[in-house]
Amino acid sequence: MTTRTRTSPPASDERLSPSTRKTLSVLVFGGAAAILDSTVVTIALDRLTTALGTSTGTIQWVVTAYLLAVAVAVPMSGWAQARLGGKRAWIAALLVFVVASAACAASWNAGSLIAFRAFQGLGAGVMMPLMQTLAVQSVGTAGGKVMSKAVTAVTVPLALGPILGPVLGGVILSQLSWRWIFLINVPVVSVGVVLAWRMLAPDPPARDGGAGKLDVVGLSLLGPGLAGLVLGLSNLASGAHFARTGTWLPLLGALALLVAFTCWSIRRRGRALVDVTLLSGRSLSVASIVLFTAGAVLYAGMVLLPLYWQQLRGATVLETAFQLIPMGVGALFARVIAARLAARIGPRWVTVGAFLVTAAGTVPFAFAGAHTGQWWLGAVLFVRGLGVGAVVMAPIMAAYADVPYEQMPHATMLTRITQQIGASFGAALVAVILQSRADLGAEAAFHYVFWWTTALTVLALIPALAFRRAALAPAGEPDRVDGR
Repeated sequence: MTTRTRTSPPASDERLSPSTRKTLSVLVFGGAAAILDSTVVTIALDRLTTALGTSTGTIQWVVTAYLLAVAVAVPMSGWAQARLGGKRAWIAALLVFVVASAACAASWNAGSLIAFRAFQGLGAGVMMPLMQTLAVQSVGTAGGKVMSKAVTAVTVPLALGPILGPVLGGVILSQLSWRWIFLINVPVVSVGVVLAWRMLAPDPPARDGGAGKLDVVGLSLLGPGLAGLVLGLSNLASGAHFARTGTWLPLLGALALLVAFTCWSIRRRGRALVDVTLLSGRSLSVASIVLFTAGAVLYAGMVLLPLYWQQLRGATVLETAFQLIPMGVGALFARVIAARLAARIGPRWVTVGAFLVTAAGTVPFAFAGAHTGQWWLGAVLFVRGLGVGAVVMAPIMAAYADVPYEQMPHATMLTRITQQIGASFGAALVAVILQSRADLGAEAAFHYVFWWTTALTVLALIPALAFRRAALAPAGEPDRVDGR
């Protein structure tokens, strides 16, 4: 039997310490703005097209540029933490985000808004993985209930974003100028900066001089590789055919760059921008695969369900946001239960069960039409929310079981990257399938793609079966990596 012991601050019991509670509160407050911003902006694209006097194709780059910048910035979060220390890296990311938000509000045309949104994405791309890393590191070796509470706390904004974002965007756009969808970030994130400065425990940069040195070669391979992958899949999702240069060229280029980065990372190991050799640990490798499939399932639904309400049922954007609230409520409720179950019985059956519940909440839409009862669909969405809310909890908790404390930033980047790639893949897949069946009529086309989404969800549970059966290791115990 092979064991690997993590070195980290001690954990005394299964309750969150006051310092950990303080850390989690600061992280959630600051991170919520970035998550809400992405959903708020999506709902405002039509207004932005009119206000800035541009085309729909151009204004889509407000979203695409943000996603590309996030893809480039995620791998830099580990370097930023090593170079600056967690507290200063978090504050720096918040400052980039808030300055970019103010610049977005001051935009004078579509081009300036797209440029400032890319700047904003750089801040968000560092914030998201850093929030997860700092939360997990704050509980140290504590497994079980302590880890579940930390993971639950930092994933609450992910559940609230789809609920509050569209509603908040609809209210702002109905009462105020579009500029307020960006200005609202300024006071919120500014408070987040002050709280972080006062309440986060100071942590020094990495002592190893090489740890804080930027892997320029790795960044030049991985950054464009991830950006090319997101760009190709985004073009595919927006209606471009695979045979078009704007689709296949970024995808093939991305594949070549990612293969080259993998070889480079294996060669440099711990000195690489992202250490892919950590995937030799069973828990992290399985968690990364599961998070890829979970991202595909989650974003397939996020793309498909609003289209169903707006195109088939004729709902407005704000009406659609209210109709989808039951799914968000279910997701929020499930996160606490799923984390506790994963700590008690292990990640395998919690994840498998979450995918099955998600599938059960998707099948009814393969039969639903333009006049299906709202209350019935609301109940179905609540069930689907229970599934999608639970599906990422256990994999995130399990991902760190084989990872030394000092390597946790690399583990976070790997899980965030795989989840983001899965999300882009899922969104592109359902968009392509829906477009390919447009000749069947709207209702039949939606039925067809909902069956595909259900099949994708069922297939997604297969890699989850590779998780260990045992519950997550409690505090102070060495992590078993022999699969038993």
